Amino acid sequence: MKMTVEPTYSPSPTPKEEVEWVPLPKHPLFTSISHGGSVTFSRNLLAWDGASRLYFWDSNNNCLHRLSLRLGDPDPTSVLAASPSKVLRTDIVLDFDVHRISINRNGTAILLFGSERLCVMYLYGRTSKKDVNLICRTITVGSQTHSLGNNDIRVLEALWHPYSDTHLGILSSDSVFRLFNLAVDPLQPEQEYYLQPTGPGRSRNASSMCPVGFSFGGEHLWDRFSVFVAFSDGAIYLICPVVPFGSLIKCESLLELHNDAHTFGLISANSVAASNSKLAISWLEATFPELQHQETEGNSLSMLRAHAYAVFDASLVLQGPLRRVGQSGNEDLVGRSAECEGRAVSFLYNSVSKDSILVTAWSGGQLQIDALADEIQPVWSVGSPPRLRLDSHDEILGLAMICESISGSRQEKLDHNAGLVNPPPLLRLAIVDLALPRRAENSYNIALVIDTLMPERIYALHDGGIDSIVLHFLPFTSQTNGKDDTMKTPSVHPVLNTCQSGCTSEPSLCGFVSLSDSFGYSWIVAVTHSQECVVLEMKTLNLLLPLSIDMEKNPIQSEGQSKERYIQPIISKELLSGPKEVIIPWASQSLRSVAADSIEGRSTLHQYFKLFHETYVEYAHKVHLELKHHAPQLKKIINDQHSRLGDAQQKLLKVEEKESILQKTVDRVTQMHNSLEERLQRLRNLPGAHKKPLSRAERQFKSELDHFKEVELDALHSSVEALSARLRRHTQASKAIQQQKKMPGKKIGAGDDQISILKSSLEKLSLVNTENSKKVKLVESTLSNKERISGESSLPMLKNS
Repeated sequence: MKMTVEPTYSPSPTPKEEVEWVPLPKHPLFTSISHGGSVTFSRNLLAWDGASRLYFWDSNNNCLHRLSLRLGDPDPTSVLAASPSKVLRTDIVLDFDVHRISINRNGTAILLFGSERLCVMYLYGRTSKKDVNLICRTITVGSQTHSLGNNDIRVLEALWHPYSDTHLGILSSDSVFRLFNLAVDPLQPEQEYYLQPTGPGRSRNASSMCPVGFSFGGEHLWDRFSVFVAFSDGAIYLICPVVPFGSLIKCESLLELHNDAHTFGLISANSVAASNSKLAISWLEATFPELQHQETEGNSLSMLRAHAYAVFDASLVLQGPLRRVGQSGNEDLVGRSAECEGRAVSFLYNSVSKDSILVTAWSGGQLQIDALADEIQPVWSVGSPPRLRLDSHDEILGLAMICESISGSRQEKLDHNAGLVNPPPLLRLAIVDLALPRRAENSYNIALVIDTLMPERIYALHDGGIDSIVLHFLPFTSQTNGKDDTMKTPSVHPVLNTCQSGCTSEPSLCGFVSLSDSFGYSWIVAVTHSQECVVLEMKTLNLLLPLSIDMEKNPIQSEGQSKERYIQPIISKELLSGPKEVIIPWASQSLRSVAADSIEGRSTLHQYFKLFHETYVEYAHKVHLELKHHAPQLKKIINDQHSRLGDAQQKLLKVEEKESILQKTVDRVTQMHNSLEERLQRLRNLPGAHKKPLSRAERQFKSELDHFKEVELDALHSSVEALSARLRRHTQASKAIQQQKKMPGKKIGAGDDQISILKSSLEKLSLVNTENSKKVKLVESTLSNKERISGESSLPMLKNS
């Protein structure tokens, strides 16, 4: 049911008003409105269409503001916005708080992401116009799955597909990835993939079954058909191939995949690799029927449309967990690294040239950067047919399949085409520590954003501000030339600090977006929780070039060197060396034998005058001209020295004024130091100070208990909630089926097997939770007994002392 909302806030211009261009931070939208409401993690209320329009969601008035931008006008550092802004409203009542907004590829629709619901607002398909506000058509996405009253299934992440304007990918807490086609049916998913990271009969940590985020692949071979999923223990999985029905793909890329499958896959001696290659070829030819005609008749089409197709007797494999190898190539690591703390909170896929980069953010403030060391290949599990939804003409409307995982650490002795069977390994590139302040209980929530102009730069948004991470070693595939085997570590620079008076657990940013233009300039726009807008220009030129200095040549003034230390010589060395030595050709003749009034004497005197004029008079003339030419420079240097002297005197006066304040501060610090030493001495005299420190095994056991308390219990609770929600849904469905059974003329099969499987899984999970609780209580009692025994043993020592 659609309802029209009466507008309460309308700063949009009337047709008679003129548009004024003002700097974006001084726009009335960010200076006159005070932001209210509760602060929510990963709140991002800014979106950019990639051209000239910026969108901002106003939580106070539940409306969307559209601002037209001028990038780099009049100077490259400025960003101008049109004032007043356009106001767009939804044609339905939003009964949830919007946490994030994101715009699709062509800028025609924007996603309104809430805690429990999702809505899509069509920017150009407005239904009406009320006063000066534009009322836009708005639809709800997946309401039957995520908004059924007391439903514990939460939406973890939602992203627009990079190759479709109408497809939206959603990852929910029940470990199901759904792909919706908004142009066909926004309520029922087009494709459903039930992610099973553990096989039947295996027991793993609960955190390995709780996803935290996903990302679509980039434009590189099979990456464009891949979906990467990260779990809270740091494990990364992928499913391939996944393509939206009706999306357009470049014909050149499809021909490359088709030729590679024929060249490398079919000749493999491994039966599994050959079978996957045959399935990949059949999938390509069935999904893109025009592909075979393009090979035989030539490339006449630049884009091919994907048709709805699924292998009827095989389901996709959840490849992973992807094993991590170090730079030596012999290290096998899966999940969290030793340098990372807490649990994984966000995940990002980044494509730089031919390198596929995976970045995982941890709650302890670390970023784990990996790269795919091999190419992705599609893998199917034969004998596990998917479930299809067909129309009256037997056309596929939707599909659903169970994706079970294969072990990424399994080593098989195959031929050179073993990559067609095993998932690609990850090359450990770096562990970046953001050096955030340590917290006792709360962990950090970190969001990752790629720079729109330079993909080597990644922005990390956390509770304390924004950091810029630049990867200097990419592409790493082109650096194995034998000259420079060591890769330069990423550089981390704080861009914006929002916790001047100490960081809290609440994020201070409610919007962030990266802007760029066609001239190579880049900016970032951030909106704080107090409705302040910050625009910063980001340097991109020569940022990735290494600094090389030739010590044999004359040193050149570097960029960071001060101008006062490098002064050009005022007088040339030629003049400073003095006049040249006079060579007298007739010096062997005696002047005493020559009369002054004779012809020889006059000639000799004339020669002496000529040499004197050429040597000394011309030299003096050169000195006079050069000194006259350098007089303004000398005057400038003298004035500069006088100004520096004046600045130094002013600084000395300020230091003298602050000397008394500094002396008082030093006295207070000394008193504080003495009081702390006295307090430390009193603490050393306490009985607890004589306790023995924990051994290495006890510390390791304590860290495992802390990890279980922080990560595993939350994961178990979320898994129980998801299973309970799915059980309620299937119970309601079974009741509806039983009621329909009683009605004559309808025959519908019941899902008793699925309900029994879910009940048994829930019972097993409850037993595991009970056993873990008993183990925790036993460990706590053991530790308390040890502490009591150590305390009693220290009492006789205190009495004797």
